[in-house]
Amino acid sequence: MTALVLDCDGVLADTERYGHLPAFNTTFERYGLPVRWSEDDYAVKLRIGGGKERMASLFDDPGLTAAAGVPDDEEGRRELLARWHRTKTEEFTRLVAQGRVPPRPGIARLVSAAVTGGWTVAVASTSAEPSVRAVLTTAVGAELAGRIPVFAGDVVPAKKPDPAVYELTVAELGLDRDDTLVVEDSRNGLLAATGAGLPCLVTVNGYTRSESFDEAVLVVSELGDPGRPPVEVLADRAGVAPGEQVELEDLRRCLRGRGTGGGR
Repeated sequence: MTALVLDCDGVLADTERYGHLPAFNTTFERYGLPVRWSEDDYAVKLRIGGGKERMASLFDDPGLTAAAGVPDDEEGRRELLARWHRTKTEEFTRLVAQGRVPPRPGIARLVSAAVTGGWTVAVASTSAEPSVRAVLTTAVGAELAGRIPVFAGDVVPAKKPDPAVYELTVAELGLDRDDTLVVEDSRNGLLAATGAGLPCLVTVNGYTRSESFDEAVLVVSELGDPGRPPVEVLADRAGVAPGEQVELEDLRRCLRGRGTGGGR
């Protein structure tokens, strides 16, 4: 059973710049927190896996915690963080519903082709599940999204680069690791996939283009769509040689020619 497992943020849609970053800043403003993340600030925060974990990094600044009245005890901080993150998720979902978070090129086309071709398609993300489902629905449409299982949020205790979410996806769906391709956009995601023994195609974005993707089977600028400029191939360790856009047959070649990616 051939399978395609997709990350959400940066793969299904350009969520970080147009969704998560403004949602974080709106949340900070709503709670009177004396912080606003610039795009450069957020590029650093993206090295931390998980939205709650990025917010928790604010607790490292004693001046900020004092100004914001952050509790000293662990339980109080956990409750406050959960409240902040709920607000942030609601704001992010609102931005998605307003059409402010553009799907990435090629996602709807390839997901439709994979499902039609009998592939198992799933989404594995450590972002909040409501956010992931909202992005998936916007990216591929409600009918197709309803046929795609989602593994997201706190369904696993550890965030990427830990492979837990991919291990869970493989186990729950009964996937063959040698016949399952992951699509990621970041080094943390790539390490999570390869740590689970899965070959990985990387489609970079503005935040991740300069990261190291040595373990990836194929690295491209985007998946591409008709009418767009040809995709840029940044690394091709499986001899895939895609054309102007990545096609379903290219995904099959990624699996057949795994190269250096995906080995345990």
